[in-house]
Amino acid sequence: MNSLELRASLGLAGVYALRMLGMFLILPVFALYAEQLPGTISPTAVGFALGSYGLVQALLQLPLGMLSDRIGRKKVIYGGLLLFAIGSFVAAAADDIVWLTVGRIIQGSGAISAAITALLADLTREEHRTRAMAMIGMSIGMTFAVSLVLGPLLASWIGVNGIFALTGILTLLALLGVWLIIPDPLISRFHSDTQANTGRLLPVLRNPQLARLNFGIFALHAAQMAMFVVIPFSLTRAGQLDKAHHWQVYLPVVVLGFLLMIPAIIYGEKKHRLKQVFVAAVGVMTVAQLGMASALDTFWQIVSWLVLYFIAFNILEATLPSIISKIAPADAKGTAIGVYNTAQSFGLFLGAAGGGWLYTHTGTTGVFGFTSILMASWLVLAASMRAPLPVKSMMFHIGDNWQGDAQLLSQKLAALPGVREAVVLLEERVAYLKVAQQGWDEAAVQGLIQETY
Repeated sequence: MNSLELRASLGLAGVYALRMLGMFLILPVFALYAEQLPGTISPTAVGFALGSYGLVQALLQLPLGMLSDRIGRKKVIYGGLLLFAIGSFVAAAADDIVWLTVGRIIQGSGAISAAITALLADLTREEHRTRAMAMIGMSIGMTFAVSLVLGPLLASWIGVNGIFALTGILTLLALLGVWLIIPDPLISRFHSDTQANTGRLLPVLRNPQLARLNFGIFALHAAQMAMFVVIPFSLTRAGQLDKAHHWQVYLPVVVLGFLLMIPAIIYGEKKHRLKQVFVAAVGVMTVAQLGMASALDTFWQIVSWLVLYFIAFNILEATLPSIISKIAPADAKGTAIGVYNTAQSFGLFLGAAGGGWLYTHTGTTGVFGFTSILMASWLVLAASMRAPLPVKSMMFHIGDNWQGDAQLLSQKLAALPGVREAVVLLEERVAYLKVAQQGWDEAAVQGLIQETY
C-alpha cells in the first residue's frame, strides 16, 4: 500500500469501528439501564429500544449506499455521522424509554457502512483492496471485544447516558477526521466487490447456498441481542454480581473465544475443512443456547454457557464472510455482502424486540428456547450446504483506455490453470477472479491482460 491507501484504510477503519462502538458499548449495560427509566413497563419496551437501531439500519443500508453513487461518498458519510451524533445526544438526554428509543432510531438512520466501503474502494487499488477491507473487519472485531469489557466500566464511571454523550462527541471528532484525514477520490465509480448492484440482487437472493448464510447471520445476531436482553439480569440476580463488575465475566470469556478462534480458522483454511469447522461452531452455539434455556441459576452455569457462546460466536463471525466470498459470484460479491449485512441488521432488531417480548411473557426459558430453535434450524441448513471451494478472490486492473472484448478476455482468463471463475467488467476496468489457493499463476493472468492492451 502507498501512503494514501494506508491513510484511507486506517482512517475509514477507525470511522467504521466508532460507528460500531455506539452499538457495542451499550450492549452489556443497556437492559439494566433502560429497565429503570420511566415508561418502561416491561422488558418488551427494553428490547424494542435496543433493537430499533438495527431495524433502521436494515432499511437504509442499501439505499444510502446507492445514494452515495449519486451525490458522493463523503456527503453520505457526513450526513450519517451527524445523524448518529444527534441520536447519541438525544439518547443521552432521554428521561424516559420513549426518548431513548427515538435516540436509537436516529442513531440507526446514520447507516453509512456501504458508503464507507465504497469510498475505501475508490481510494485503494485492486491488488490492495482485500487487505484494506480486512482492516475494517479487524476493527469491528476488536471494537466488539473491547466494548464488552469497557461498557460496564464506563457505565459505573459516567453512567449509560454518559456513554451515549461520549459516543456523540467521538462521532463529531470522526466527522472532522473524515474531512481532514480521508482524501477525496480522484475517480469515483461503482465497485462490484464492495457495493450492491440491483441488477444482481435477484440471482443473489435466489442462491440457496447464500440464503443459508444469510439466515445464519440473521439467526446469530438475533440470538446475540436476545441474550443481552437477558444475561445482564441473570448475572445481577442469579449470579449475584454487581453490574459494575460484569466486565470481569466478559473479559475472560471473550479472550478465550478469540484465542480458540485463531487455530480453528487456520485449520479450516489450510486443510480445506472450512465447512467442518463452520458446522461444528454452529453445533457449539446450539448447545450454548440449549444450556442457557435449561440452566441459568448460578454464576458458574452462566459463565460456562457464555464460554461456549463466545467460542462459537468468534469462529462464526470470522468464517461467515470468508465463506460468502468463496460462494458469491465473482461479479456480485458486493451485492451478496449487502444482503448479508441487511439480514444481520434485521436479526439485531428481531432478536432484541422478540427477546424482550418473550422475556416478559415466558421468562428466560422462552427466550433461549426461541434462540435454540433458530440455532438448530441453522445447524440443519449448514450441515446440508455445499462445502465452499478452496478459492480466494483476486482483482486486476485492466487499464482505463482498454476497449477490448470483455467476454472473450473473461473466457481466456477462466481457461488458465488454477482460475475457477473470471469476469471482466469493462465499466469498472476490473477483472474479478476466483483462483485456487495454490497452483495458479499470477504472472500468466497479468500477461494475458497485458496482451489485450
